[in-house]
Amino acid sequence: MRISFVGRGTPKTFERECLDDGLKGGAQECADVFLFGFNGGAQVNYERELKGETTFFEDAAMLSKKTKSVVICGCITDSRGHRRKSALVAENGRLLGVSDMINVIDGQVGSGAALRVYDTKAGRIGVAVAEDLLFPEVIRALALCGSDFIVCPFERVGSIHSVLLRASAYCNGLPVLFCGEGYCMLADVSGEITFATPQSPAYYDCKITKEYHLVETRHRGALH
Repeated sequence: MRISFVGRGTPKTFERECLDDGLKGGAQECADVFLFGFNGGAQVNYERELKGETTFFEDAAMLSKKTKSVVICGCITDSRGHRRKSALVAENGRLLGVSDMINVIDGQVGSGAALRVYDTKAGRIGVAVAEDLLFPEVIRALALCGSDFIVCPFERVGSIHSVLLRASAYCNGLPVLFCGEGYCMLADVSGEITFATPQSPAYYDCKITKEYHLVETRHRGALH
């Protein structure tokens, strides 16, 4: 499976500057999944989107249609003044849904209500939004719900994020993909960072491998 990490720009600017220019030059980079970070904190107002005054969701959906791929993009959503960190997921020209960050630190934005795993042609994709990566129970829940791999769109990247990414992939037995503003990474089930670069866009051919073990526990006494 080929992954495209886009750490700068929006779906619209990426399509114009990378895909359209590439087509004019006779070349086009294709991928199964395009993963965008927050990339400058794109703001999406639901009311304005519904009225057609802005086209962020439509741009992502059209990019997925043009590339015949899955597009995942971080953004700040605004619903009647309630702002959340979110990630939209689109495939083949259709918006599959929007996942909100469920763990808010120090009240910068509002929290979402639920996690979601998306069934796509690229596999079952679990979405952990931004700081949800800091909460092991989020990655664990997405893994237990059958994710083939987990993606995490982020804002600015810190040194701790590579450690969290490696631990998440190793402890839960599935690849975790990370795309922040200006940097992207991928950790595999061995707990190693197998791909990392500040380049944008960056392309990586990823073999999706899941790891399972039989775990036995011995207890003394009656179980309640």
